[in-house]
Formats: sequence, structure tokens, C-alpha cells
Amino acid sequence: MEKHTPSRGTAVWALVVTSVAGFMAALDNLVVTTALPSIREDLGGALHDLEWTVSAYTLTFAVLLMFGAALGDRFGRRKLFMVGLTVFTGASAAAALAPGLGALVAARAVQGAGAAIMMPLTLTLLTAAVPVAKRGMAYGIWGAVNGLAVASGPLIGGSLTEHVSWQWIFWLNVPLGLALLPLARLRLAESYGPGARLDIAGTLLASGGLFGIVYALVRGPLDGWASATVLTSLIAGAALLGGFIHHGIRTKAPMLPMRLFRSRAFSGINAASLLMFLGMFGSIFLLSQYMQIVLGYSPTEAGLRMLPWTGMPMLVSPLAGYLSDRIGGRPVVAAGLFLQALGLAWYAVVVGPDATYGVQLPALVISGIGMALYFAPAANLVMSSVRPHEQGIASGANNALREVGGALGIAVMSSIFSAQGGYGTARTFVDGLEPALWVGAAVVALGAVAALVIPSRRATSGPVAPEPDKELIAA
Repeated sequence: MEKHTPSRGTAVWALVVTSVAGFMAALDNLVVTTALPSIREDLGGALHDLEWTVSAYTLTFAVLLMFGAALGDRFGRRKLFMVGLTVFTGASAAAALAPGLGALVAARAVQGAGAAIMMPLTLTLLTAAVPVAKRGMAYGIWGAVNGLAVASGPLIGGSLTEHVSWQWIFWLNVPLGLALLPLARLRLAESYGPGARLDIAGTLLASGGLFGIVYALVRGPLDGWASATVLTSLIAGAALLGGFIHHGIRTKAPMLPMRLFRSRAFSGINAASLLMFLGMFGSIFLLSQYMQIVLGYSPTEAGLRMLPWTGMPMLVSPLAGYLSDRIGGRPVVAAGLFLQALGLAWYAVVVGPDATYGVQLPALVISGIGMALYFAPAANLVMSSVRPHEQGIASGANNALREVGGALGIAVMSSIFSAQGGYGTARTFVDGLEPALWVGAAVVALGAVAALVIPSRRATSGPVAPEPDKELIAA
């Protein structure tokens, strides 16, 4: 990464541009959840079809993130950031104009590809623009905005769906994207990764493997877990991922060097991120529908009632970033994940066909605080767990694993929901939702345990990457 002393003005503009771009990409992960009943009414489709309006985005987002980071390192981070933003904005317009469910899923997949190019570059561009001493706070604000986007997706989607139309959850991105493009060109500095090269084989192996596994999880409840299609998809996906790991070990310059996982800091925060998103995404996907289908709230009412969850990242994440600068990220992230797990478990206990909002409120508040404590320190831990010139691929890898977790979470928890319940009645919906929430809580709790594997601040006062580098930032 190029050496320079960032000015305050450069840092502020970089924070604004990268936070808004990150907000757009993160928002579109779950913005469709409260719109699903309206989309199903307008375009048709069963549960497994509707899953793909979410999974098509998260899947292409996940499998292309590391490739997007590598493209930025090779051809220019600002340039590729703008390319990704352009693709994302155009695909958003295509999704809004989609005449059927198939066209909507296709547009969502292209949206995910655009987000995959721009999202990992937000962190590398921000890191380059902000002085080392201020990065914890900058990551805190960036994390707060991204956390707000993930959690407020149901509110924004519900409000636009109810008061305008579901198409406007996609039209919203167009003016934001058009406003960001000239700002990115004028206010962000260009940078390149040293010796960057593209890894086409690694991209194909990772993409094919992840698609095979997620496709099998989505189709399993419909076709049967012993069906030829599902078994073939699972086996092929696992084999391709095994090939990707072997490729990362043996190849000289892979898209994701497996040696990075020798670092407890890098492997711990990535495992925690994968498990956090697996449990959280699947839960929000089902809970946003529970509030409408079972409790009878309108899309806007459902989104407003999730505000204790959605609003906490804006209040708590900057403080979490400050704390991570002072005491280290490990205790803050672990505490956040334990609280998120507690919130989901609380929800599993109180959920019912006629649950009042009062009994749901503590679960929402606890989950919101937990999410907020996770987001900001996690970004800091990722970027400080590798050498400076590896931060682009580290950002891409972490974002990829988070999105894989989200795609898997929706697939796994929808499978549990379908196996134990369904849409038939309020009672059958709750019968499916309750075990899914327990699984989500258990998975996030495992993420908290993974976070405890990360070395303490004192232990990481020296190099934490697999190979020593005197420029390494302490975690």
C-alpha cells in the first residue's frame, strides 16, 4: 500500500463515500425481506423461489468478493470501485423494472456482482485515507453505517413497499449511486496492490463450490435430501471447495493464500464473521415474515418494530470502535456475539402466534447491542491481522465469508423452517420458526467462542500475520 500522510479532508471524504457505498451494498442483502409477501403476490413464486431473490444476491456477492479485491489491486482500487458501483446501480434499475421473478433473480445476481467489486475496496480505500491512530474510530463509523444497513433493510423495504411499491427498494440505489460516482472520482486517491495478479482458477473453484452447496441447501427441502440433484450438488460443491483449499496451499499467488489462516487472529475473526452472519441473516429473513404473516403487521409496522434492533448500531458502533482502540477488539467482538446469541435465544422462547410486542422487545434490544458491538471491532481486527499489502485480499476474504454465512443462513434456516412448519397457519409458521431461531442462537454462540481464539491485544503487540512484517498494525 502506498505510503503517504492522509489529510483530514481526504479522510472525511473517504469515510463518507465508502460508508454510503457500503450502506448500499449491505442494505440490499435484506432489503427485500419485508417486501417478499408483496413480491410473491405480484410476481408469484413459492418459498424456495423467493429465497433466490435474497440468495442470488448474497451468493454472487460472496463468491466474487475476493476476485473483486484482486481486480482492484491489479487495475486500481478507485477505478474498480467505480466500475462496481456502476454495475450495482445499473442492476438496481434492472431489478426495479423486472417483469417476472426470473428477471428479478437475474438482476439481483448482477447486483451482487457489482457489490462484490466495490465492497472490499471500501475498506482498503478507507484504510489508505485514514491515519493509523484514527482507524478504530473510522472503522467504527463505517461499521455503524453497515450494521444499520443490514438491520434496517426490513424497515426501509417495508416502508417503501407499503407506501410506494416494492420496486422502489431498488430505485433507491440509483440516485445514491449516481451521486457517489463523481465524488469517488474527485475525492478518492488511486492506489494499487504490489505484484497483484488475477487467479482465474481459484475464482472458478470457489464460485462453483459455494454455488453447489448453497443450491443443494435451497433445493433440499423441496426435492428431498436423498435426491440425485441435491446429493450431486453437495458432493460437487464440497469437491470444488476442497480443490480451492488445495489450490490456495500449492499455488504461488492464489486469490486467498491459505497460509493466512495460520494466524489465530485472521482465522478467528473470519470464523466468527461466518457464524455471525449465518445465524443473524437466517433469523432476520424469517422474523420479518413472522411479523407480517403471523402477527398481522403491515410492512412499515414490521420494520418500525424492529427499530430497537436496527437503531442500536448507529448508537453503539462508534463506541465499540473506540473501545477496540483502547482494550483491543477481541473482548468487544466476543461480548457482542454472546449478546446476539442471547437475543436470538430469547426470541425463540417468547415467539408465538399471538406474542405481544412487549415480550419481543428485550430480544430486539439485546440483539441490536450485540450486532453493534460486533461490526466495528471486526473490521479493525481483520485489517490488523495481516500485513499492509495484504489488506485488500483480507477485506475481500472476510466480506466473502460473511456473505457465504448469510447465504448459508437463509438456506439452512429456511430448510429447518420448512421441515418443522410452514406457511399454512400461524401455528405451523411458529412451529418452523422456533427451532430455526434456536439453531441461529447456537451458531452465533459458536461465533463468540471463535472470537475468543483471537490473541489478546497484548499478545498481538508484535506481528500476527503468518510472516513477520515490521509494518504490521497491532490488533
